[in-house]
Amino acid sequence: MEIVLVHPEIPHNTGCAARLAAGLGLRLHLVEPLGFSLEDRYLKRAGLDYWPLVDLVVHRSWNAASQALAAGSARPFVERLRLFSARGGQSLFETPFEADDVLVFGSESRGLPTRLLADHADRRVYVPIRSGVRSLNLANVTCLGVYTAMVRAGVPLPQNDGAYVAHPRAAEDVKPSSRVERVDA
Repeated sequence: MEIVLVHPEIPHNTGCAARLAAGLGLRLHLVEPLGFSLEDRYLKRAGLDYWPLVDLVVHRSWNAASQALAAGSARPFVERLRLFSARGGQSLFETPFEADDVLVFGSESRGLPTRLLADHADRRVYVPIRSGVRSLNLANVTCLGVYTAMVRAGVPLPQNDGAYVAHPRAAEDVKPSSRVERVDA
């Protein structure tokens, strides 16, 4: 499974997604433009000391991201897409998921690009919320969506008995920008 944030704007939410990706051993993709610098101290703080464990890829555009993400799976890329949106689709809790799905989340203020949602309307996934509430926080939806997708797809969750042992690289002062692989297809 892959986590993709398209045009994220708030460093804290992206840092939380990075921490989630580190905790689950998943790759985190960011699609530019970003609303912050990868040098941002709030981004680093939200990811805590987990940045050494983050597999972070930055793409210059959605087209570059989709080309890079299309590789590595026998399933067609479009079939792997799960576009999380507050505006319609299928409930997260009724959506089937596969182990190689690409979970795509939009920016905090605008969501996913209108064109992307229109081109793949049948790939939309939403989290049920009360009427009158516009949307949930990006970091919360990302966490809920990723864990739910993994369980529904039968992807094993990390084995953990609740004990914490620091990763050997946890004490390193690693900046998010040092973890980036740039893909400019």
